Amino acid sequence: MVFSLWLPMSCYQEDFFKEYLKMMVNIVVLNLLICISLVFWIVSMTASTYYGTLRPISPWRWLFSVLVPLMIATQGFKKKSLDHSGALGGLVVGFILTVANYSFFTSLFVFFVTSSKLTKWKKDAKKQIDSEYKEGGQRNWMQVFCNGGVPTELAVLYMIENGPGEIPIDFSKQYTASWMCLSLLGALACSAGDTWASEIGSVMSKSKPRLITTWEKVPVGTNGAITLVGLLSSLLGGMAVGIAYFITQLIFVTDLEISAPQWPIIVFGAAAGLLGSIVDSYLGATMQYSGFDQNIGMVVNHQTKDSKHISGKPILDNNTVNLFSSVIIALVLPSVAWFFWPRG
Repeated sequence: MVFSLWLPMSCYQEDFFKEYLKMMVNIVVLNLLICISLVFWIVSMTASTYYGTLRPISPWRWLFSVLVPLMIATQGFKKKSLDHSGALGGLVVGFILTVANYSFFTSLFVFFVTSSKLTKWKKDAKKQIDSEYKEGGQRNWMQVFCNGGVPTELAVLYMIENGPGEIPIDFSKQYTASWMCLSLLGALACSAGDTWASEIGSVMSKSKPRLITTWEKVPVGTNGAITLVGLLSSLLGGMAVGIAYFITQLIFVTDLEISAPQWPIIVFGAAAGLLGSIVDSYLGATMQYSGFDQNIGMVVNHQTKDSKHISGKPILDNNTVNLFSSVIIALVLPSVAWFFWPRG
């Protein structure tokens, strides 16, 4: 009897300890983030005073960069769009992008919100075709890193090159900073385009998807399979991110009248979304395993005893495919845009 009474108490204590540990981790990360932001602010003030060339960063910008990503990450965790590690990772990514450039923040915000909503959209239908579907579409730290790692690194390089703040994209006046802005926008638009294509195309397309490498009809959920609905969705997903960036430019950039036109940002976002989805599909068709499991009647991403191979080799998983796609778009597309971008 003593043992039976002790066992439930032990389980309760273990659950309580886990929740307490999560709370303490949140407090520690938040305090570290606030301390780092204060250190950065002091360094920026010192540098601007010493060199006389860098403008000091407003304390309100630092405060906004901490509080707003914190609220978004908390809300994402509550709605199960992010798990615990994903919320912490998203907090760091959100802070860096926000303090660097408000246009970066709004682009990230539109990508996260629309992707989370679409993941939950028609969830019952998706459970029937996706063997790895998670309730709420919870993203962990690895998924946050693979989608937000490239933009985060570019935001840091942007701050080193130009300092925090919003600038017009104008290759004739600020080539390097403009290149970094488009590279970051391209990476986010690529991730948005791929997510929109997967979440909309899988449940809305009336025709059977075709493998991008062989054009053969394959089951829904096959890596590297595309549909017309999915391609159009990827274009719209990238365009949504581009529109968010463009509107933020109109609000916060002060010298637009003497700079190059900014409307091509929307076209660039749409192109990055579409091309990113195509690159992602090609990598998925060639380097990611897809097989049809006869036992569960779904496509699986790893080989099982009941699975029949459809396409791809087990080299990459979905996260690394997303990462490589965003890297390719971030490196290639800004250089292509330079040839067509209007000069101020």
